[in-house]
Amino acid sequence: MSDLRQLRDLVRQFVDERDWDQFHTPKNLASALTVEAAELLEHFQWLQDGRVDELGPEKLVEVRHEMADVLVYLVRLADKLDVDLVGAVQDKMVLNRAKYPAERVRGDARKYYEYKGYGSKS
Repeated sequence: MSDLRQLRDLVRQFVDERDWDQFHTPKNLASALTVEAAELLEHFQWLQDGRVDELGPEKLVEVRHEMADVLVYLVRLADKLDVDLVGAVQDKMVLNRAKYPAERVRGDARKYYEYKGYGSKS
C-alpha cells in the first residue's frame, strides 16, 4: 500500500470517528488548505531566508505541524474529488518539462512565459 493511501485511510478514519465528512465539501477543504498554508507561511514571515537555522528547534516543530495540516487537507481534498495525487504530479511534471526545458531554464527562476520565444502567458 502506498504512503499516500495510508495517509488517506488514516485521515478517513479520523474524519469518520468524528462524523465530519458532512463538512468536508471540496470548497471547504480547499479553503481550509489555504488557511493552513497561510499559517505555515506565517512562521517564515520576518525571517531573512527562512532556513532551518533561522527557525530553531521549537519553531521547526510548529512548522512541521503546519506542514502536516496542509498535507492532511490536500489528501482529504484529493480523496473527496477522487484524484490520484501521484498520477496528478506525474501528469503535471510532463507539462512542466515542456514549459521549462532544463537546457533552457537551468538556474533561472522566471516564469515560462518570460522566456524569449515562449509566447504569451496562458
